Parts: sequence; structure tokens; C-alpha cells
Amino acid sequence: MRKAVVIGAGIAGIASAIRLVKKGYKVDVFEANSYPGGKLTSFRIGDYRFDAGPPLFTMPNYVDELFQLFDEKPSDFFTYKKKRIACKYFWEDGVELSAYSDKILFFNEVEKKLGVDSKVLEKYLLNAKLKYDLTAPLFLEQSLHKLSSFLNKQTIKAILKLNSFEISQNLHSVNSKQLKEPHLVQMYDRFATYNGSSPFKTPGIMTLIQHLEQEYGTFVPEGGMVQITNSLFELAKRKGVNFKMGSKVQEIVLKQSNAVGITVENKRKFYDYVFSNMDVFPTYKYLLQKIKAPKRILNQEASSSAVIFYWGIKSKFNQLDLHNVFFSKDYKNEFQSIFQKKEVSDDFTIYVNVTSKDVPQDAPKGCENWFVMINTPPDLGQDWNMIKDDLRKKVIDKLSTILNVKLEKIIEKESVMTPPMISQKTGSHLGALYGNSSNSRVAAFLRHPNFSSKIKNLYFCGGSVHPGGGIPLCLLSAKIATDLIPNASNVKD
Repeated sequence: MRKAVVIGAGIAGIASAIRLVKKGYKVDVFEANSYPGGKLTSFRIGDYRFDAGPPLFTMPNYVDELFQLFDEKPSDFFTYKKKRIACKYFWEDGVELSAYSDKILFFNEVEKKLGVDSKVLEKYLLNAKLKYDLTAPLFLEQSLHKLSSFLNKQTIKAILKLNSFEISQNLHSVNSKQLKEPHLVQMYDRFATYNGSSPFKTPGIMTLIQHLEQEYGTFVPEGGMVQITNSLFELAKRKGVNFKMGSKVQEIVLKQSNAVGITVENKRKFYDYVFSNMDVFPTYKYLLQKIKAPKRILNQEASSSAVIFYWGIKSKFNQLDLHNVFFSKDYKNEFQSIFQKKEVSDDFTIYVNVTSKDVPQDAPKGCENWFVMINTPPDLGQDWNMIKDDLRKKVIDKLSTILNVKLEKIIEKESVMTPPMISQKTGSHLGALYGNSSNSRVAAFLRHPNFSSKIKNLYFCGGSVHPGGGIPLCLLSAKIATDLIPNASNVKD
């Protein structure tokens, strides 16, 4: 029987294993940690449960289709519901805005709270939809690094409408020009953080992210984000995937210019295909030491990282939703601080996620579990203990003022994550959350492809390669990578 190996049991690694089994391969997955999921895991502090990463879940159809590959009913194993309010926004001047999933409700909210005519926002989102419809078949559904991807009618159609992509302008410029109202501009600027980029650098084509969230909505998995990992992990095992947890791969074995297996626990194991779900930087640094790494790709600007506080709060806040954003006064200064690799400034945006709003068992009765994230530069040797302590004080002061509460006194449990810890726990280079940033017009073309042009039978999936970071894109990377190889029955000796 033909065999394939996946290095890493992150969400893209698990999805790749599932798709490889469907193609008829015997699949082994080796994971250095004792648990699957990578960044998509959870943990407990006393009676509080926390998702390790932010509970932002979009495009659930990409999870569902993995069950549907085997004619299983997804809802028998994984359930979720659409959020009525995608996010609630707070500004220090007292403005509050609820981003309703229902488009009409949201348009009315923006007109009522910010005085922006619905027609302005409708036109903006229609432009975003146009960008998505034109580019999704090229950028999201196939390998961007093969000539065949560009030789089709859809690509030609997209090229003919290149001006509509607004790649010559940055996202902030596009938002300012089309929306004008400062609060609304700032709200849509923050969508650049969804791939770890700056709205003052990433091109205007990135408004397509706004379209995805507004058009398709955001969702809450029952039991928390970790259920995405758990349900797919169990699906993979049901279909025969063999997981080796706590097994750190030492090397990708090469024979001439072919990947033929791996070394693990000082033993060589041989496979027809090798898939790496590791961050691409450590893949080359540790597993392919004899191969000249593609420096142009690996030396690109890293995405943002984060300092995350996990707080058990002895209170309930009616004004908060599941997902909340507290804006800084000087948004531009914040992103200059992040992407010019400076210390974290006094101007920063706070993301507060409270899953116990929807999953009561995540916190004791009358309490809440707060995931509090502040975007930061990646780890370049900064004094993160000092930064963490400084940020903690600033965050508590800021939230206490906006929410009119003495927050310090009601924090019952606490844990913290810094960029070096993110790097150590997940293998993410420099603790960057999304691999490379998208802070240039050509960044999408410079991400590492899902295959190796130098090594046959070696493939890549996950947030550090094409098409990018975040759950939907990681799942798409698994599909793109596995689609590049034939069914096992068609492999020739």
C-alpha cells in the first residue's frame, strides 16, 4: 500500500491526513507535542476553560466538507451556530458599535451610531465582493506557483479588471477614501490583523476579508474552538490515520532530489510522499539542513505576534459580547510600532473574547473567561517580561476606564502568553502568528508554495505557506497540497 507521512498535527496537518486517506494512502502523522491542533487547542485554569487562540471562526464549510468526503453528516460530529453579532467595538470617546451579522441590521447600526449612509457601506462591500469573486479561484483554491494556474479564463478575467483590486493603494487609503468616517475606517482597518499585517502597508485588495465576514458571517463551535481540532482528529483516526504524538521528527530523508521519508527517534521511516505542516522556516532550518533554503521567501517581513492574557473574571459584563475590540486612539502609531519592530507603544488595540457568553460551562456561575490579546511585533530578542508587565498595567487601566470597573480586583485566575512562548509551543518562527505578513503588493506571490521546486515528493501545508494563516486558509492549504498528488492507485513505480 502506498504511504504518506505528515509532519505536524496542526489543523492543516490533520486535514491533509484526512484527504490523503481519501486518496488511498496509508498515513502516519508525527507530532512533537502530546496533543493535536497546534495553535488551535485549549487549556484550563481551575474552573475556567480557555481557547489558546482567538475564537474567530469563519467559513465552516471547509470543516464540513472533510466529513462529507466520507459521506458522513458533519452535524453528527461537529456543531456550530452563527453569531448574531460578529463583534462589538468600543472607542475611548464613548462610541460603541455592534457589527450585526444581518446586513440590514448592521447598515442601520452604522447609520444610527456613525451617521454613514447605508449606500456608502453597501457600495464598499460590493467592491470587496468583486475582488473576492475575481481572485478566489486563483489565490485560494489552487497552487499560485504553477503556470497552469494562470492559463484559464478566470485568471484572464481577473487580470483584465486589475485596477479594481486597488493594489496600488494601501488598505487604510482605500477605507479612508470610500468610507471617510473615522470610526468606520478604523474598524475596517483592523481586518488587516486577520493575516498579521498593517492596514498602512497591506494593499487595498484586502478589503475582500471584510466581504467574507459580512457575507458569510462568523460562527461559534459548540464546546469552543478546540472542537474543530477534536472533531477532525477523531475523524482522521476513524478513517485509519496513525498519529504518533510526542514524536519529534529529526530530518526529512532525501535520496538524490527526492523526499523518501523521515528520521524520528534516530530511525529512518520511508514513504512515497512527505508533507510538512511545520512552519516553513524551521522545516528548512532543522529538517532540511543539507538543502539551500529559499532566502528570498524566508527573509520576508514576519507577521505580527501577540501578548495574550487569559483571565478568570469574578463578574459578568452585560455590555460585552462574545468578541469585543477596544480601539486605540492613534491606530497608525500602533501599527508603526508593530511593524517597525519597536517596543509596544501606549497606543494599542485590545481584543477581548469571552466564550463563556456562549458556552456557560467555560466559567463558574456568575463569572467570565476573558481572552485578552494585544498585537505585538514578533520576537526579535525584546525584553518580553518587561513588555508583558507594562502591557498588563496599561490594559487594565484602559479597560477599567472604558467599562467603568476596577478590573484588577475581579481577576481571579490568570495566565499569559508571549511571542517567545508562542514560538516554543507551536514552532512558529519568531512567534509570528501568520508566517509572513502581507505588507506589500506582491506578498501573496512570495509566500512559500505548497510544493518544493527542488525536492520531488515534498509538500507543505499550514499558515506559513500559500494561501496564508487562519483556519480557513490552513484548511485550503491542505486541499491545495494534497490535490497536487495522484490517487494512490495511480502512482507508478
